Amino acid sequence: MASPLSDLKDWRFEIDYEDIAWAIFDREGETMNTLGRRATEELERIVSHMENAARNKEARGLVIISGKQNNFIAGADIKEFEQWTEVSEVAEAITQVTDLLSRIEKMRVPVVAAIHGFCLGGGLELAMACHYRIADREEGTRLGLPEVKLGIFPGLHGTVRSIALAGPVNAMTMMLTGRMLRPNVAKAQGIVDELVPTHHKLRWAARKAVQQKRKSKGASRIQNLMRLWPIRGYLAGQMRKQTARKAREDHYPSPYKLIEIFERFGGDLKRMALAETRAFAPLMVSDQSRNLRRVFAVSEKMKALAPKNMPKLRRAHVIGAGTMGADIAAWCVISGMEVSLQDLSEDQIGKAQAQAKKLFRKRLKKKQAVDAAMARLIPDPDGRHVHRADVIIEAIVEKLDIKQKLFKSLEENVKPGAILATNTSSLPIEDIAKPLDDPSRLIGLHFFNPVPQLPLVEVVRAPNTEQEYVDKGCAFVTAINKFPLTTKSTPGFLVNRVLAPYMMDAMERFEQGTERELIDEAAREFGMPMGPLELADQVGLDVCMHVAEILGISGGAAKGSKLVELVEAGNLGKKTGKGFYVWAPDGKPQKENYAYDKAQLEQLGHDLVKPLVEECQKCLDEKVVDDADLVDGGVIFGTGFAPFRGGPLHYAKSLEEGGDAKKKKEAAAA
Repeated sequence: MASPLSDLKDWRFEIDYEDIAWAIFDREGETMNTLGRRATEELERIVSHMENAARNKEARGLVIISGKQNNFIAGADIKEFEQWTEVSEVAEAITQVTDLLSRIEKMRVPVVAAIHGFCLGGGLELAMACHYRIADREEGTRLGLPEVKLGIFPGLHGTVRSIALAGPVNAMTMMLTGRMLRPNVAKAQGIVDELVPTHHKLRWAARKAVQQKRKSKGASRIQNLMRLWPIRGYLAGQMRKQTARKAREDHYPSPYKLIEIFERFGGDLKRMALAETRAFAPLMVSDQSRNLRRVFAVSEKMKALAPKNMPKLRRAHVIGAGTMGADIAAWCVISGMEVSLQDLSEDQIGKAQAQAKKLFRKRLKKKQAVDAAMARLIPDPDGRHVHRADVIIEAIVEKLDIKQKLFKSLEENVKPGAILATNTSSLPIEDIAKPLDDPSRLIGLHFFNPVPQLPLVEVVRAPNTEQEYVDKGCAFVTAINKFPLTTKSTPGFLVNRVLAPYMMDAMERFEQGTERELIDEAAREFGMPMGPLELADQVGLDVCMHVAEILGISGGAAKGSKLVELVEAGNLGKKTGKGFYVWAPDGKPQKENYAYDKAQLEQLGHDLVKPLVEECQKCLDEKVVDDADLVDGGVIFGTGFAPFRGGPLHYAKSLEEGGDAKKKKEAAAA
């Protein structure tokens, strides 16, 4: 039967010969389906048509499915969020969509969501409004409600629908962590009702579900009992404790607000839905959410540094099986690559394999997946596999002559077009490349320790580096699920250059009498993941001193300073058990418990980051990185700089704008 809605742009709609309606979401001009204004308005037209068709018995059910290759719906269109500046605007827009999803939920005929690829945020909220959900088991299929990472929580009544389907523990955990679920986990929790092996089976399974009028069973009786008082109060208390370990309420209010709503209204999901809408709108227009949305946009900009349609990189060769080399090799394996690992010491390769296996067990869980990963990590003490590699990464000792000899010997053995990369953190790329016949092909791929946790890799170019290899480097970084940042070959690149003055200033304050605990707590109060002195101990005080020497920074690294004294005594921080702190066997620094004034902490926190912010501006002025967004992204993803502040340069700009606004207000009052 011909489609009665043939003028749709983002959807295709048809009713087939069995009177089953198909709404196929295929957003025009985009590779990813997101719910924007036009797509939502068109969905409303489809729903209106289906309501009439159901009343007239012209359609026996509706299937919502994606026309994209790798996603169902990846969430709302975040770009459209920026047009909302007032709480009333957000509330009005959200109410229109929640009303639409309620109409889907109340439809007389079965509505089935057939899910392949990413089903996140608003996409999952739409799917949960359907009567039945089918997902495929393919590796790329993931479901989740990651809104907390944007400073909000589900606002289309996804809070109540997820609890109704999965119970409060599963649903609240998913929302509070923002974690994406694999299809089998989503099925076990009740978010998905049925699984099929591949996306090729989705249409047939959805057809059967409509024919048989299947509906989700929802949460079990025991799960629903957990919504009752006093169990609900106990759960809310535990959720607060878990959340407080990761985020402060004044920095990230959204998870705490979600817990409050659940605690107050979780026993009555209708009241909880109303409370969700009331709380969502103020969060959406908050500074924290605006800044976190900005960080998300910056992360997308960093991913875009990798050109599309680059040849797939399948094999890597890592030279140096120390801590960094071992972690780089293991991470490449986790990302699906085959990796050969070379080192002069076979014992060191053995240690690297053991280190990798621990990571595989932690990340991959299943024995079969761990065994497959170990098979892809190939010991190669003699470098026999180097000629097969698409990317060769050197991670050996920081000595120029040794690196030069290594790359000169490699140049004759690598295949044409392969990436030659060094993980140096201090040596100029152009100096390492001097002996090469073609020095333009060497790039820096500067990973950060610990590799599995820090998402940034600096892709470093010398003045004569060919753009082709920079592009390939960025493509490699995105292929292993990290963010690339292209930087000039300059001492410290970006991240180490901006961190060094921040850490040295903190050390100088310590020498001048400020308590180390006060310094570190003030940094955390600002939003840093840890204080600068604790960070220095984690990095290694010998490394800190080496970086300071390269960058020509005195202050905390001057002769006779506490840093020099500690290094000369062999107290290098966490790795030796003592530095600025004494480190306990459990890997935590031993600290004195002091009570500090909040205003004092806030002021000191702002003062502590000034050297870092000022150095970021210098890096921008010197074009170490191309623009302010990328500077902010690099420092956030490379150092953990408080994401809710939007990045160091954005933070400085907001302070300046806030000061200007205050002056104007004071002038007007005068």
